[in-house]
Amino acid sequence: MFYGVSLTAILVALWLTLSGSYTLSGDYPIVMGLGVISIVIAVALTFRMRIVDRETVPVAPAPALFGYWSWLGREIVNANLAVTRLVMKPEIDIEPRLVRVPAQQRSGLGLCVFANSITLTPGTVTVDVEDDGFLVHALDGSFTDPAGFAEMGARSDIATDGRRKEVK
Repeated sequence: MFYGVSLTAILVALWLTLSGSYTLSGDYPIVMGLGVISIVIAVALTFRMRIVDRETVPVAPAPALFGYWSWLGREIVNANLAVTRLVMKPEIDIEPRLVRVPAQQRSGLGLCVFANSITLTPGTVTVDVEDDGFLVHALDGSFTDPAGFAEMGARSDIATDGRRKEVK
């Protein structure tokens, strides 16, 4: 029930934000009516498909996810600078590599966040998802540090769990 109410509240906030209709103009009843109908249908379908759970409506880990996204943003900026340094050299000296990155996330959401975080970071792309990790293409050997992947994996797992404290 908690996840159903949370999903409804999130969808209402999203609808109000995206519709931009806050005044009682001529089309206000139509816009709000379509919003209510859309939200009711979306929530009913998620209940019908039996997917209203902790992963579909990640309310508990939301604060941890925001912290993770700010950390990931800094990592993306740092990786952008590293890629820029590589490509701006007079002679491009790169060593592309494929590496296996172990993944020990406890949920599908954690695996998804970890794989997407690797792909979002410039210079690396998650090529294949395997049973125990990922196959990652790195633009250069300097992007294949196992400690960096381990830190990203641990942070993504903590952020998507929402119950554990972050490890420094």
